[in-house]
Amino acid sequence: MALVSLVAMAATGPALAAAATDATAGARTALGRAATPAEVRAWDIDVRGDFQGLPRGQGSVAQGQQVWDGKCAACHGEFGESNDVFSPLVGGTSADDIRSGRVAALTGNQPYRTTLMKVSTVSTLWDYIRRAMPWNAPKSLSTDEVYAVTAYLLNLGDIVPADFVLSDTSIAEAQQRMPNRNGMTTAHGMWPGRGRPDTHNTACMRDCQASVTLLSSLPDYARDAHGDLARQQRGFGPTRGLHTAPAGASAAMAGAVDGTAPAAPASPVDALASRYQCVACHAAGHKLVGPSFADIARRYHGQDAAATLARKVRDGGQGAWGSLPMPPQAQVPEADLQALVGWILQAK
Repeated sequence: MALVSLVAMAATGPALAAAATDATAGARTALGRAATPAEVRAWDIDVRGDFQGLPRGQGSVAQGQQVWDGKCAACHGEFGESNDVFSPLVGGTSADDIRSGRVAALTGNQPYRTTLMKVSTVSTLWDYIRRAMPWNAPKSLSTDEVYAVTAYLLNLGDIVPADFVLSDTSIAEAQQRMPNRNGMTTAHGMWPGRGRPDTHNTACMRDCQASVTLLSSLPDYARDAHGDLARQQRGFGPTRGLHTAPAGASAAMAGAVDGTAPAAPASPVDALASRYQCVACHAAGHKLVGPSFADIARRYHGQDAAATLARKVRDGGQGAWGSLPMPPQAQVPEADLQALVGWILQAK
């Protein structure tokens, strides 16, 4: 009997293995569940250029000014003119631009490019404000607040009147007055005066090239159009700006050149400051977006301030060093936070 049982078990082995595999596969497919329509809608918030995806709502210019003053002006200025941190949102457009749909200053020598000079669709503004603003609390604005603050921004550019109410039904009217609504086409190049696209290619479905070389470079005529890009990049991170200074510029002006690797951090705590992006807003000895580390150390000199400063970093805040808010940094582990705070308080 024992021999018969063993033979029977051997014969059924493959079937048992297959059953076990099926059970495992079934268990895997049973993990989780299908997303509900409400959950899909919560993530599916993009708004297209033809306004598909735009939710119902409305907001007036006057309501937008209240939102702007409370949540936007600290970074972008009272009237979108910006401050010493961010570039201007408003300016550089004219009544002629609104009539033609092409911003004339983009083909001239104006030294800056504002948002309303470049953007071609209201939906781009609306969608970005909804997703990313305010920068320290993204997606915190209600739908009506997004309509309102977008209306206020358009009014600052004389695109809509002061009594305008922007809504899902009136946004197409505003679109017809966008100064650069006809500027995003493929019929002309980004570089002014050339009258043709900057790149060209031949679409193929057969007899295509066996190999293609991809290049990333600036043509000679455009190389120094915006100054030396290497000097306009922050001194951290993996990407360095291309050295585009005019011919004859000194090596001292060139700074970091093509492909130059960032300097190694001076200490492990320097590495923490880079890892958690402290150096995006703070420099060692001079004001950047926020105060320098040295200024912070001087303010707290002689005080037992480690716990206070750690709380300010963790929770964020506004007002101690001006109106620009600092977002909370709750993602920094406690041990790293204490190391950073101790390092900052000893800065020279």
